[in-house]
Amino acid sequence: MLINCVVYQDGSKLADIPVSEISDYLSRPGCFVWVALHEATAGELAELQQEFDLHPLAVEDAQHGHQRPKVEEYADSLFAVMHLLEPDGLDQGELGVGEVDVFVGRNYVVSVRNRSEHGFVEVRQRCEREPELLRQGPGFVLYALMDAVVDRYFPVIDALEVELEKIELRIFTKGSARESIERLYALKRRLTVLKHAVAPLLEGVGKLHGGRVPQLCAGSQEYFRDVVDHLGRINASVDASRDTIGTAISVNLSMVTIEDGEVTKRLAAWAAIFAVCTAFAGIWGMNFQHMPELQWRFGYPLALLLIAAISGYLYYRFRRAGWV
Repeated sequence: MLINCVVYQDGSKLADIPVSEISDYLSRPGCFVWVALHEATAGELAELQQEFDLHPLAVEDAQHGHQRPKVEEYADSLFAVMHLLEPDGLDQGELGVGEVDVFVGRNYVVSVRNRSEHGFVEVRQRCEREPELLRQGPGFVLYALMDAVVDRYFPVIDALEVELEKIELRIFTKGSARESIERLYALKRRLTVLKHAVAPLLEGVGKLHGGRVPQLCAGSQEYFRDVVDHLGRINASVDASRDTIGTAISVNLSMVTIEDGEVTKRLAAWAAIFAVCTAFAGIWGMNFQHMPELQWRFGYPLALLLIAAISGYLYYRFRRAGWV
């Protein structure tokens, strides 16, 4: 679905135009067209491919979707794929993953957004408020889109770190081991999703500010360096959180082992106490004719007293040792 199709000249908005009139403006000096699509159909992509001479491999990637984040160069054009992560509902469900594919050429920008309802209206408004920067052309628009996508990662990593802190506080709560393990693994899975969005994009954007920079981005290198810096910070936070989760899982498993050991000690202590009772009862229950105190009037009460006394002493010793 077409969101908007706008032509810009010398950093200022010229007009909203239909797709059929795009070719009328492409040959104008200092002029470029910015087209935004949402859930684009094959027909819409084919029409834009014909208008802008988009590379067929890039169009195929945009049509199929579910691509790995990347920045690819095709002759004098660029094709970028970025993942869109939804921060809503992090405590209840999986992390939603959308995608935006961006075609960038000398006189055009085409963005195709999939599986995400959060658009880029604010990006267009920002660019139009800064005509001196927009005058740099499609390269700056690519930076603005990347910057907006990366900025959306910060609330996600912040929410994940807050959730991790909550889980850490519950690790030492008795009886919460299973719940903590489940929440830690769910959190690790979400961090992996974020890692898959950030790490490849960090590698791709690195090509746009250092080394042989594509001509389209030559005037915006310092801006792409800022994106790389943000991606590097997020990537480091993800790695640190994953390490913390690994440590938390180990600590949680240790707590489970300690709790199991406490249960084992209690069972062993009570088994020892009842073993004494069983031993005495077994000896006096053998029913031999000639046994000491068998005919004694106080033999039975003395036997019960002896069993109770030894059992009480064992209970006292185990209690002091913390086993019961």
